[in-house]
Amino acid sequence: DFAFAYVVAHELGHHIQNITGVADKVRNAQSRASQADGNQLQVRMELQADCYAGVWAAKNAQRIEPGDIEEGMRAANAIGDDTLMKQAGRAPVESMFTHGTSEQRMAALKQGLQSGDPGQCDFFKGIF
Repeated sequence: DFAFAYVVAHELGHHIQNITGVADKVRNAQSRASQADGNQLQVRMELQADCYAGVWAAKNAQRIEPGDIEEGMRAANAIGDDTLMKQAGRAPVESMFTHGTSEQRMAALKQGLQSGDPGQCDFFKGIF
């Protein structure tokens, strides 16, 4: 089930952020930022983890079955902040997003899938 594998690979992406120091840098920057700016940093963390999930899938293409990529894209679409807020009956408020829009999440996953290169998942260029 690719949706499950995508979520696991996304969480592995967070582990990569921990061991590379990105997570510490983000938490440090968030401690000095407004809530909206801190949320934007969190969105970048989540999108980077989505990209890393795509890299994992690209590196494991022999395990990908027909329809898996579409399944992953549907999962990414379903867990965007805008979609979740709408489903909860709330108007999407970008400053409150912590994981990114459905479109951003799908694009990040696709970026990792197409590149297969974790170096292409730097969502913090120019920040630190």
